[in-house]
Amino acid sequence: MQDTTSIRIIDTSANPAPLGLLGFGLTTVFLNLANAGIIPLSSMIMGMGIFVGGIAQIIAGIMESKKNNTFGTVAFTAYGTFWITLVAIWALPKMGIAEPADALSMGWFLTLWGVFSLGMFIGTFKISCALQFVFGTLVLLFALLAIADFTGIHQIKVMAGYEGIICGLGAIYTCLAQILNELYGRQLLRLGVVKK
Repeated sequence: MQDTTSIRIIDTSANPAPLGLLGFGLTTVFLNLANAGIIPLSSMIMGMGIFVGGIAQIIAGIMESKKNNTFGTVAFTAYGTFWITLVAIWALPKMGIAEPADALSMGWFLTLWGVFSLGMFIGTFKISCALQFVFGTLVLLFALLAIADFTGIHQIKVMAGYEGIICGLGAIYTCLAQILNELYGRQLLRLGVVKK
C-alpha cells in the first residue's frame, strides 16, 4: 500500500478588489467631470484611462483569477481594457492611424458595453449592495451616454456626466470600505454583503 500525502495551500495574498475599484472609480469620476462640462477632456483623463482605469484594473483582474473569483477577473480585466480602448479611440485619429469614430459607432459601442454591464449587474445580487449600486449606476451611465450619441442631445451627455460622477464615487466608497473594514477588523463602512 502506497502512502499519500496531501498538501493544503493557504492563500495569503491581498484582496485585489480595492485596487480595481479605485482604478474604475477615479477614472470614471474624472471622465464624467468632463462629460458634465466641469473640466476639459485632457491628457490627465487620457493618462488616467491608460494607467489607472486600464492597467491597474487589468492587474487587479489577473490577481482575482488567483483568488478563483470569476466575477472579479472578468469585471476588472474587461473594464480595464475598456479604458485603454476608449483612449485609443480618442488618440488613434490624432496620430493619423485611423479615422475618428462617428456618433453612431460610439452609440453602439456604449450600448454593447451597457448590455455587458447589465449582465454583470445581475451577478452583483449574489455579492453586495455596494456593488449593486456601482453596477446599477454604470448600466444607467452607458444607457445615457449611448442615447446622447444616438440623438446628439448635449444635455443628455451632461446629465450622464453627473450620473457617472455618482457611479465613480460609489466605486471609490466600495474600495475604501473594503480596505478600512479589513484593517479595523470590523464594519466601519457598510457594504451590504449578501449572505451565502
